[in-house]
Amino acid sequence: MTRTVGDFGLTCGILPTGANNAITDVPGVRVGHCTLRNGDINTGVTAILPHGGNIFRNKVIAASHVINGFGKTVGLTQVQELGTIETPILLTNTLSVGTCATALIRDAIRLNPDIGRSTGTVNPVVGECNDGPLNDIQALAISEEHALAALADAHEGAVEQGNVGAGTGMSCFGFKGGIGSASRKIAAGGERHLGVLVLSNFGKSGDLVLPDGRRPDPGQSDRAERGSIMVILATDVPLEHRQLERVARRTGAGIARLGSFWGHGSGDIAIAFSTGNMVDHDEARDLVPLLTLNEARIDILLRAAAEATQEAVLNSMLSAQAFTGRAGTRRTSLADWLRDQAEKR
Repeated sequence: MTRTVGDFGLTCGILPTGANNAITDVPGVRVGHCTLRNGDINTGVTAILPHGGNIFRNKVIAASHVINGFGKTVGLTQVQELGTIETPILLTNTLSVGTCATALIRDAIRLNPDIGRSTGTVNPVVGECNDGPLNDIQALAISEEHALAALADAHEGAVEQGNVGAGTGMSCFGFKGGIGSASRKIAAGGERHLGVLVLSNFGKSGDLVLPDGRRPDPGQSDRAERGSIMVILATDVPLEHRQLERVARRTGAGIARLGSFWGHGSGDIAIAFSTGNMVDHDEARDLVPLLTLNEARIDILLRAAAEATQEAVLNSMLSAQAFTGRAGTRRTSLADWLRDQAEKR
């Protein structure tokens, strides 16, 4: 069951949310999951599709920002150089990045047989977090079929959150983490949206700060600040690559509001894209028009990125149920902690 900050009387910022309060409030964006949970195997894949068409043929403007680089991703070098994304984005565990990249390549070739023949190769985009404490990561349980299943499951509308897909075995601030999402409505040339999806697996137990100032502690205070967070940010506001990088950078403000200091062992990475401009792979014109936001109006997107990221992380923890994983390792639920506190009042 998806539970959000509003269910517990918490508020992140001042901007209104979209109808689903999820990244899928950006028109065309789809999210799907494949979840593996069997004994010590607790992992999965989450897919984010910028639109429902052929993404290689109709690329989206994109950028990335590395907050702390202790992470293993695929594809970000080309994203930063060319400023586009041309495959779905897959999230998974650290040791399954290569498998998911291969699945994306095979799927792109299936849809575009000219890849690597009469046109260029394809740049798969994959992010990860280490779910090792709750998942037998050495089992390499993720297959290409699991990645394709997450792609096939991708749909618009409500996003399943918590212990699902890539978030199945993740931990956050000593609690159970996972997949979370949130969105903000923006007035920018009409009603538009900015949405965030996170894979939360970071933070030291006891460091979490709620919007109302409380500091929940699940009692694992000896756990070092390590882990990772992947932030996927989408908007239908037309932006160019440089502007998207500026917006992606502000996701770090949302993470910091929660009490994280981006420790040495944490891979904190944001990937942002805009559906407001498409890049035609087969474009023949020498000059092409590009619609962009007036830079003087960008503050609302910077605020939205910080607010939606903070809320998405909390939603990932609130939607996650208490979990027992590999070798009996257990993570409690933030939602249970909040209910216990309410009962004590």
